[in-house]
Amino acid sequence: MGSTLVRVRRLAVYLVWTLALMPVQAIGLALRQPWVATLPRFYHRQCCRILGFDVRQIGQPSRARPVMFAANHVSYTDITVLGSLIPGSFVAKSEIAGWPLFGWLAKLQRSVFVDRQIRSTARQRDAIAERLAAKDALILFPEGTSGDGNFVLPFKSALFSVVFDGQSAEPVTVQPVSVAYTGLDGQPIGRGLRPFFAWYGDMNLASHLWRLVGLGRIEVVVEFHPPAALTDFASRKALAQYCYERISSGVGRSLAGRNDAPTAAEKAPAREPTPSDLPAAAVG
Repeated sequence: MGSTLVRVRRLAVYLVWTLALMPVQAIGLALRQPWVATLPRFYHRQCCRILGFDVRQIGQPSRARPVMFAANHVSYTDITVLGSLIPGSFVAKSEIAGWPLFGWLAKLQRSVFVDRQIRSTARQRDAIAERLAAKDALILFPEGTSGDGNFVLPFKSALFSVVFDGQSAEPVTVQPVSVAYTGLDGQPIGRGLRPFFAWYGDMNLASHLWRLVGLGRIEVVVEFHPPAALTDFASRKALAQYCYERISSGVGRSLAGRNDAPTAAEKAPAREPTPSDLPAAAVG
């Protein structure tokens, strides 16, 4: 499935564009230039065009700083999609730092790398807290891994601990963001075709990427949900539940083609969930 000619052309243009911008960002970081926070968004927007992603945005990213954007995770392409809309840095798994090219790009975007070793928890929390204290925007995938795109995996509420435990001079805002791959060349993507876009389990990255870039125009719906003030929540589990509900609802609407009709719950301001609102399957 897909065209070899399209694959070669897209990858060639992508590599030329990427290699041209990498030294610009590196120089900006070395000289501590303020535009290093916004150049990645310009870079990712062009990458979306090159790779054939038509990103449909619903809602607006919060302008509050510091802010943590919490999004569901479908594929490595989420980085490009979200990066084209949000001038921020990603909280990424530590192994990504060692990947060729993608690891370098993550470092140039000032990503915060985390691992699952208990002994590293305090150090990683401090690193994230430091960035939030500097009024940065961070993008977190609270599922902890990528899924098949058909539904949202349970959230790991421990990943939200930093917004409660961190020492920031300003209150941290958290905004849920849902990502759904919904169309190919103007036609809806059904459950059977979603693995062409989702990357999960033991899928090989190189072969998946080669297949993906040969496809046509891919529609991605990104919905920014009402941001939450931490003062509305008593615990990280309550915050995780709030994000989980909004993101799950947004993904469901996107896959069903009902993006123009948010529910009343989506429009309502955040509230403190009661214990009955917190099923164990939703948060970790």
